[in-house]
Amino acid sequence: MDAQPNSSKNIIGQLEVILFTHGEPLPIKKIVALLGLDESATRSAVADLASSLSASDRGLTVIVQDDEVELVTKPEHRELVHTIIKNEFEEELSPAIQEALAIIAYTGPISRGEIDYIRGVNSSFTVRSLLLRGLIERSAKSDDARSVVYQISLSFLEHLGLTKSGQLPDYGKYRALIKTFRAAPQAET
Repeated sequence: MDAQPNSSKNIIGQLEVILFTHGEPLPIKKIVALLGLDESATRSAVADLASSLSASDRGLTVIVQDDEVELVTKPEHRELVHTIIKNEFEEELSPAIQEALAIIAYTGPISRGEIDYIRGVNSSFTVRSLLLRGLIERSAKSDDARSVVYQISLSFLEHLGLTKSGQLPDYGKYRALIKTFRAAPQAET
């Protein structure tokens, strides 16, 4: 995102988009870099967003803890979220969840940002559903303990009657394609 002069409302809107898209706690330093503001202005924008979301007719709020910021559902809507998640478990895996699971199965370990990029949409709820169902696991990224990656769980393999991910259909072929893609220099946008 280019650091351009922005109105206060535009900055708050951009902050809201960043937090919504990320879907997990985001370090203030990363928000500073994304908004192109200094830390003081960024913290002020976080406070302004929190204030605008404090209205009783809003369903979200902002949590700030240990220099991390997250956009979350207000506690009074917890029961609705619980109902949505419960209904999700009682239903078959939706096409979106199947898509995310396939991406994780064939490309994992993979970050949520990479899943979002491949799918073209925010995958927070989908990934969370897969975690709650025990089909995937979350672990620290090998080269950066502050970042997390997702991979299929042993329960997923057991459910399919497999003993290793290499037994998935055409696994070797897709892993080779992924390896080639990841090794290729990426064009700058």
